[in-house]
Amino acid sequence: MSKNILLVDDDADIRTFVVTVIKENGFTPLMAKNGEEGIEKVKSGNPDLIILDVLMPKQSGIKMYRELKTNGSFKDIPVIILSGISKRVFLHSQEALTEFGGKNVPEPEAYIEKPVEPEELAEIIKKYVK
Repeated sequence: MSKNILLVDDDADIRTFVVTVIKENGFTPLMAKNGEEGIEKVKSGNPDLIILDVLMPKQSGIKMYRELKTNGSFKDIPVIILSGISKRVFLHSQEALTEFGGKNVPEPEAYIEKPVEPEELAEIIKKYVK
């Protein structure tokens, strides 16, 4: 049975690129355009891995990541952040939210800054899909 990989990104070109990499490596893609849709897909699609952008409309990847990692049902799903935002900025945003009363969350399994080569993305996906 093929593993499901959820891609959450608002950019249609990035979705096309990543879905192609997912399919070419034998996995089944699920897609969402923002964090709000992403959480719904997590609830209904049971993904084995999530690839998540940071800056999106409706619900950001920052908020979705925090929601995933503080929910007992979803916290063990590996997350790869794929973003134009630097890892340092992402981690700083998570620290700031923790300081303002949020729960502490772990770092994502992998953090990739856009643009990424298809081979690099495929290698990282394979590393975290069990």
